[in-house]
Amino acid sequence: MVTIKDIAKQAGVAKSTVSRYLNNGSVSEATRKKLDEIVKETGYTPNTFARSLKATKTNMIGVIIPRLNSASTNEVLNGIDQEAREHGYELIITNANQDLNRELGNIQTLIKQKVEGIILLAREITDNHRELIKNANIPFLVLGQKTDAIHSMSYADYDAGYKTGRYAAGLGHRSFLFFGVSEQDQAVGLERKQGFIDSLKDESDIEIKIVETSFSKKVAYQDALTTLPKSTATYVVCATDNIAIAVMKAAIELNYSIPDDFSISGFGGYEETDYVHPSITTISYPYYEMGIKAVDQLTELIKGTETPYETLLSNKLVVKNSTREKKKA
Repeated sequence: MVTIKDIAKQAGVAKSTVSRYLNNGSVSEATRKKLDEIVKETGYTPNTFARSLKATKTNMIGVIIPRLNSASTNEVLNGIDQEAREHGYELIITNANQDLNRELGNIQTLIKQKVEGIILLAREITDNHRELIKNANIPFLVLGQKTDAIHSMSYADYDAGYKTGRYAAGLGHRSFLFFGVSEQDQAVGLERKQGFIDSLKDESDIEIKIVETSFSKKVAYQDALTTLPKSTATYVVCATDNIAIAVMKAAIELNYSIPDDFSISGFGGYEETDYVHPSITTISYPYYEMGIKAVDQLTELIKGTETPYETLLSNKLVVKNSTREKKKA
């Protein structure tokens, strides 16, 4: 018995494309002609009962978040919630709590709930993710990470790291301490760091020490207490604003004066960076806008509209009081 999976494999397209074709959805003219021929050759007859179930609208979108205590995630969710209501959708929000197996389980749960599409704020996309998404036959949109063959929307994190490095070098700094996170997180752990490192490649007498810490302020604070006394860096870069706040707390307790003893900056543009002293130089990201754009794109995918596989959002350097020119020797 010929199945949708067989048709998709023979045509070299995704199952979701075949499903749209069978339901008179939007596919390219070339793809439609190819599928017409394959259906005619194989004598494929769709299961009308199954199709009627599939066509039933639930007006629900699933959202999977990585953790509850994230300021950026909350801003994205605000945008998602606002725009989902504008489009007449209700949300089912699940929390993975930075647990890969729990995240995969959440995907399966949302599929069983017959959501019309899923927005996934992912730390990483594994082969298990890809397999689930491939077989789900509903639109997926990954936020925060770029990924092949799955629709994604992310920030220009490499550019953000590069921008920070050029800014710091322009202030005359040559010795750097970078508090990063695991490279399993492609955007925050790898791209921000790599952009920063690459921005300084053509500078002379550059010294960069990398310290891998955690998204947790508590852990970052403890790591800073250990690392700062051993460092001669004049500029400290933190992969997130929360890490920067934790490092600043440790620095103050160690009797450092910022930015007199060293400058410090973060990434995120969190409101909290304005309510510490000194206020923290940061890279600002359009979190709320991402939430709005994510729903707009997902609803287009639900309609069967072809959209770009990758959407990249810009960022902005916001200079505050935690950074200054390197002191003259």
